[in-house]
Amino acid sequence: MRTSAATSAAPAQSGFFGHPRGLSTLFFTEMWERFSYYGMRALLILFMTTETTHVITGSGGVVLRENPGMGLDVGTAAAIYGLYTSLVYIMALPGGWVADNLWGQRKAVFVGGCIIALGHFTMAVPTETTFFGGLVLIILGTGLLKPNVSTVVGELYPEGGARRDAGFSIFYMGINIGAFAGPLITGWLGEGYNWHWGFGAAGVGMVLGLIQYRLGARYLGDAGGLKTDDTAAQLATRARRFYAVSGAVAAAVFAFGSLVAAGVIPLSLTQIATYLGYGVLVLVGLYFAYLWTAGGHSTEENKRLFVIFWLFLLIAVFWSGFEQAGSSLNLFAQDLTQRTFGDVTIPASALQSINPMFIILLAPVFGSFWVWLERRQADPSIPMKAALGLLGLAMGFFVLSWGAANATPENPVSPAWLVVTYFLHTSGELAISPVGLSAITKLSPERRVGQMMGIWFVGAALGNLFAGLVAGQLETLAPFALFQTVAMIIGGVGIVALVASPWVKRMMGGVK
Repeated sequence: MRTSAATSAAPAQSGFFGHPRGLSTLFFTEMWERFSYYGMRALLILFMTTETTHVITGSGGVVLRENPGMGLDVGTAAAIYGLYTSLVYIMALPGGWVADNLWGQRKAVFVGGCIIALGHFTMAVPTETTFFGGLVLIILGTGLLKPNVSTVVGELYPEGGARRDAGFSIFYMGINIGAFAGPLITGWLGEGYNWHWGFGAAGVGMVLGLIQYRLGARYLGDAGGLKTDDTAAQLATRARRFYAVSGAVAAAVFAFGSLVAAGVIPLSLTQIATYLGYGVLVLVGLYFAYLWTAGGHSTEENKRLFVIFWLFLLIAVFWSGFEQAGSSLNLFAQDLTQRTFGDVTIPASALQSINPMFIILLAPVFGSFWVWLERRQADPSIPMKAALGLLGLAMGFFVLSWGAANATPENPVSPAWLVVTYFLHTSGELAISPVGLSAITKLSPERRVGQMMGIWFVGAALGNLFAGLVAGQLETLAPFALFQTVAMIIGGVGIVALVASPWVKRMMGGVK
């Protein structure tokens, strides 16, 4: 039996900048989802590190803050931030499996969006339990929505080709519009009035995305439906097994968390995050060792698998620096950046919109630049572009360490330091991230494409996890020292990648 969760009508082939009308449905769904994700992320570490009380000099004594936070130390807050952002990416793996084997992408996107909205609204309730419960719901919902909405975009273009690439370019523009607008709205509400209003605003954005997703579903045709030859009984059996395993995993995680919270297992959140990161890295290494020795691949395929492993390591290092935008750079914006101009104070979280703004402006420039170089047979190889991405990131941290060297709360520095840093970071991102993602699809053995895309998500997860751990060093290191250390490490890796790029390019076997 072949089932489909979609209607039988074919998607309209024009109506959204000359593309299928269904692209507009997915464009705005992803735009609002990214609005909610980046809007909440911009507030996350600021809320966790804001004190619950403060002391008024004179006879006032200790009073509650008008807009209290959680009062966590930077190390703990950064560990929570890293665990949250990394688990969002890791959950994309089971989220993709659920869509492929149980629900179809269409249903996974809608259910995921509902769970995300519920998570944000849960965080809008001002208790510690609802805060952590909301984070868990957002992790689960994003794992269902994020990987599958992109899959549906691809299915709108069964013919493939350049038109499909153009459709994805439009789709990714929606991602960055949402990422640009989210911190501006949630920051204005969260920092200016009440943190939980900001969390709630993120939920409202996701609800708007869900409404237009349902209204525009008819334009998707069969795209995103469940495609299987299994019988209804086989599907039901698979679903029961999945729910049983998921319940057991959830119970184990809850029991572990309870034992840690009770002090029975003497581990801090920072230690848990560190062990998780090293454990995932070891597992990925063992997985590739298995592929090289017992995977049944040819010598040429094994060489290309090595290139994928190399790119996995580089992208993990890249995100470990880049994703400090929401943690250490956000704290720098709050504590050491001049944000008051006349009677207007810019929320620290609003500066999170600089990166997506630069992506919107620079993505067409970089795309045209690569094409221009290719026509002149001077286009850098994929490993070379990855190295350049790391060096651009390192340059951004060198700039920020220079700016932070003389910054104090009493004498904050100009936001221009962050603007230049984000410009260099965005340039690095455009050199490594889209190019690396495209390379994975080209280098993967035919029967391993899905698994290698999963590895790419794991690389992003590792980077986010270590970004949180590195940001936690602000507890003991001065900002300029931390940023300088990060710049030197990432710059060193970038130089190694640059020197190794000709050799890695030969391992690609002609793939461009």
